[in-house]
Amino acid sequence: MKTRHWADMGESTFVAGIWLLYQVHRLLGRWPFRLCLAPVVALHWLARPTIRAASLQYLDRVQSATGALGRKPGWRDSLRHVTAFAETMLDKLLAVSGRYRFEHIRTEGREQFYEAAKEGRGGIIVTAHMGCLELCRVMAERRGEVKLTILVHTGHAVRFNRLLQRLNPDSGFQLMEVTELGPATAVALHERVSAGEFVVIAGDRIPVGSAQMVRAEFLGHPAPFPVGPYVLASLMKCPLYLLVCIHEGRGYTIHFECLAERVELPRGRREAALSGYASHYARRVTALLERAPYDWFNFFPFWDQAHVSAPARLQP
Repeated sequence: MKTRHWADMGESTFVAGIWLLYQVHRLLGRWPFRLCLAPVVALHWLARPTIRAASLQYLDRVQSATGALGRKPGWRDSLRHVTAFAETMLDKLLAVSGRYRFEHIRTEGREQFYEAAKEGRGGIIVTAHMGCLELCRVMAERRGEVKLTILVHTGHAVRFNRLLQRLNPDSGFQLMEVTELGPATAVALHERVSAGEFVVIAGDRIPVGSAQMVRAEFLGHPAPFPVGPYVLASLMKCPLYLLVCIHEGRGYTIHFECLAERVELPRGRREAALSGYASHYARRVTALLERAPYDWFNFFPFWDQAHVSAPARLQP
């Protein structure tokens, strides 16, 4: 049977429903929100066998590779996984609206990154579908030192971000919708990086319509990864950073890390070099998942995603 592309899994989040639950939280608080959320998550989980299967596959592999769960995962762990995603969607809205309590956020490794920003040196930021990236956006905006352009690949991401824009019309973040990283896009991004800005791109999903990927070991199994972050960093001769947000304690930890001061893709060894950078990225993501195993939000057959062609809807 042909495996479906991640973008064909449908909209895993109904924007009107997110808005309604956000209003429940705004009026009544977190626990009433959770009471309303529980049946929604349970019904969604029961009705979507692809989500259940993908969640259990991931949880089984993260446990085998890291022992982070401490036991063989079962259906309760899968429900907890999907619930963590739903609560994170609320935190995205709270972050953008200014209602998230920022004293519950800690950062690590940001000094080198912010020093580069102060000196006007831009770069490529590779991230992952983990935790609440909007907290990173809002904290950068509050400091006023970092300009970000976030690449998104389909219309659904734009629709969800329209909701975020509704909550904060003055947000300075720029979204660039792309279907592929062609020459025109590369030129536009190069201008921004040269001006000291940072381009944010996901490293854990292959863009719709793209055949550009390499395989790297991830949680004990070979997995497909996009090459876009590494190709862009190589073309622009700029640093490559990792930026990920994970649940820890009562809030989140925002993790900054420089993956490479310069990405080199030698002629004749290009594919091997790309695989090496993707492997390094996968190892660093694994280390963070060992700390927060329920925080990886790719609810599709991740290890098989490269075998398919391109439809068009995105999970946030």
